[in-house]
Amino acid sequence: MQVITLTPDRKIRLDILLREKLGAELNLEISNSKLRRLIMAGCVRVNGKEVRVPSYTVFEKSQVVVSVDKEKLLYEKEADDIKFEVTPESVLYEDDYLIFIDKPSRFPTEKTIVDSRDNLHDAVVRYLWSKNPSLRNPPYVGIMHRLDKDTSGVILFTKKREVNKAVFDMFDSGRLDFSGGLSDGDKSNGISQTDISRNIRPISKTYIAVVKNSTKIKDHFVVKNFLGRITSKSAGAKWGEVPESRGGVIAVTEFSIRSREGDRCVLECHPVTGRTHQIRVHLAEMGCPILGDKIYGDARDGAERLMLHAESLELTHPVTGEKLCIKSGKGI
Repeated sequence: MQVITLTPDRKIRLDILLREKLGAELNLEISNSKLRRLIMAGCVRVNGKEVRVPSYTVFEKSQVVVSVDKEKLLYEKEADDIKFEVTPESVLYEDDYLIFIDKPSRFPTEKTIVDSRDNLHDAVVRYLWSKNPSLRNPPYVGIMHRLDKDTSGVILFTKKREVNKAVFDMFDSGRLDFSGGLSDGDKSNGISQTDISRNIRPISKTYIAVVKNSTKIKDHFVVKNFLGRITSKSAGAKWGEVPESRGGVIAVTEFSIRSREGDRCVLECHPVTGRTHQIRVHLAEMGCPILGDKIYGDARDGAERLMLHAESLELTHPVTGEKLCIKSGKGI
């Protein structure tokens, strides 16, 4: 690890300062995306204060200290993203307000810190623009929810800002309250079916997952706990069980087995809440990681992809009031 001190000779953005001076200090050509990642990873301090904002303004004679591992900086991880363009075949439903896409695995939902990396949001914009090339500006496409890069299946975007609040409220309404105690009846992992029913969300998601070690689980079960990020901001994002007192948020998923074959099975998964990596974490903590999950499972399990698929999305249309049930035509 090298510690390099830079002193700006004028008022300047932090990322521009690093672009101008850090490469010369290290005798390297450093891409803009790597410089931004270095800042966002917490490796830069300005006058003793950690700064993670690339656009942060530093002033003349400020002391900018950069802690950098030259070997890691030179390492270029190859993204395994596929090339993908939205076509009429990958559009599951479209009207003037909404568009549902059958997302492939290994393709990011939205922009990342790597400018050159393609993503589904941009692909939808390109598709809509190609349908109406006379537009002077790119058509509007709103992101209402996300699927992990390696998760396939149904994903919704809005086409007009006027419906954003209604759609967002449907996704955001899963604020569960179990403070009144648990209901009587058949309970699994400390939560009953009645508890789930009274906290139903106006949007219903169904996922399919293939897991191993299925002999450990029942035909139907529910996982409820508190989840939060368990890695530092400078490390790869990973979530796990975190007490509520330390910032964990409630996460509830209902599971049922569709089929078994040996120690593997196909699970139907219904997330009652919508937390990051929720299904993946809940199954891994049950000792039944999803096949192909390189973060929470076994990278040597032989699966060619993450075996998690968003099979369907049900909601009420924010304008017409029609009940929509949009299903992916593909599986895993």
